[in-house]
Amino acid sequence: MNRDAILNMLQMQHRMNSRVHDDWINQSFEWYRATWIECGELMDHVGYKWWKKQTPDMEQVRLEVVDIWHFGLSALFEPDTDLEALAARIADDFTMVTPDESDSGSNTRIHAATEALAQHALETKGFSVPLFHTLMCACDLSADALYRHYVGKNVLNFFRQDHGYQDGTYVKEWQGREDKELLHLIKFSANYYHHPIGQSILSIIPTHIKQDKNVILKKEMIYKATSKRRSLAATLI
Repeated sequence: MNRDAILNMLQMQHRMNSRVHDDWINQSFEWYRATWIECGELMDHVGYKWWKKQTPDMEQVRLEVVDIWHFGLSALFEPDTDLEALAARIADDFTMVTPDESDSGSNTRIHAATEALAQHALETKGFSVPLFHTLMCACDLSADALYRHYVGKNVLNFFRQDHGYQDGTYVKEWQGREDKELLHLIKFSANYYHHPIGQSILSIIPTHIKQDKNVILKKEMIYKATSKRRSLAATLI
């Protein structure tokens, strides 16, 4: 994993978390809990029910890996964190394990990697970059793909926060699908046409969602009798 890319993601994550709370690092948010819950959601997309037929949705699996990365990055912050030093440490952690990629994408391997990361989160209330890297490899998600997915999801997260995500008014479904499910198509289009990912995301957002915070109220024309001349005068309110 490129150190500059990691540093950029750390800076983006800090800005995103600061949108939720100015002093987020000192709030003792349970990032580890969000991590293992996301691991459970990932398992749903892989499939684990031996008593019924399930087909893995690998694109959704990879999106869940990216969500885990958001929480994992956040868990690695400490008060007075030196971001460049943290980026260097994460880059080193990515080189600690070189998983066998011969069976990447197999359900058994994804299950094992997911459970190992979740178990570590529960036992330490922390986040393991080497175990996360193992999960990435099991899901056949490259470092470059992780970075592209992360940037796209970060842009989406900012949009969510700006449009009522915290107060519950945000509309998460676009054109019949959850917003993050459309990220794969958006990223493919952005890469194909060499178009900025942020503009690509904004181009597909339904107009009624984009405008919900910037509605221009129309002036209403009413008529009333004046006290002096008892004539009708138009007044704008």
